[in-house]
Amino acid sequence: MMLKKFVLGGIAALVLAACGGSESGSGASSAPAQSAVSGSLIERINNKGTVTVGTEGTYAPFTYHDKDGKLTGYDVEVTRAVAEKLGVKVEFKETQWDSMMAGLKAGRFDVVANQVGLTSPERQATFDKSDPYSWSGAVLVARKDSNIKSIDDIKGVKTAQSLTSNYGEKAKAAGADLVAVDGLAQSLTLIEQKRADATLNDELAVLDYLKKNPNAGVKIVWSAPADEKVGSGLIVNKGNDEAVAKFSTAINELKADGTLKKLGEQFFGKDISVQ
Repeated sequence: MMLKKFVLGGIAALVLAACGGSESGSGASSAPAQSAVSGSLIERINNKGTVTVGTEGTYAPFTYHDKDGKLTGYDVEVTRAVAEKLGVKVEFKETQWDSMMAGLKAGRFDVVANQVGLTSPERQATFDKSDPYSWSGAVLVARKDSNIKSIDDIKGVKTAQSLTSNYGEKAKAAGADLVAVDGLAQSLTLIEQKRADATLNDELAVLDYLKKNPNAGVKIVWSAPADEKVGSGLIVNKGNDEAVAKFSTAINELKADGTLKKLGEQFFGKDISVQ
């Protein structure tokens, strides 16, 4: 996604990354982009109808089921807020990531809300994205008492990384002494145990971990510059420019009225709608 699953499992991917990068999964189907619901997407929006949304439902904290079985998560609640702004009903259709973008192209739903960054040329040629409702990029994590301040400080330093991830490659390029791990949780455990000194990973994945583990002995010591972050938004098939514009307007209104900030703090402890 990031994005989704950049190393988010490690956010993500979105970002993407998220840990399963927002561009991971199977390619789009060659089926025609025709909606399974009568009428065009913009007609349903203008007529206050129902918009169908593809999402995983198994990708916390973006889209998952809470202890009571309710579908929730940052992307889910943002989508509900967008629908409320537009005065439309929203119907979520839970779908595995590998078939999600193909399902969108085939018209099984109108929109995808699942930390998709649309960074690849192939995806950009097939789909359109609203203005972003979340942003994520690389962050460097170290122990709270560490002298490491930036990515320049990890040269020759034991850095816990998944060796096949984008972040592992980035740490290697910075001259880090790589310590192989399976994912983010193991990376942070090794740092707390002083078996490694740092990890480079997806911001949203790290924020999620710190929100769930407030007593962890690690902290973010460096973040990638804004121009290196990837934004995730609502994804639709090309040819829905009016609908995309309405989604973007609603997202920007939700940003202005503080709704996105509140949701970011709820799920991550931080406003993630700001680049």
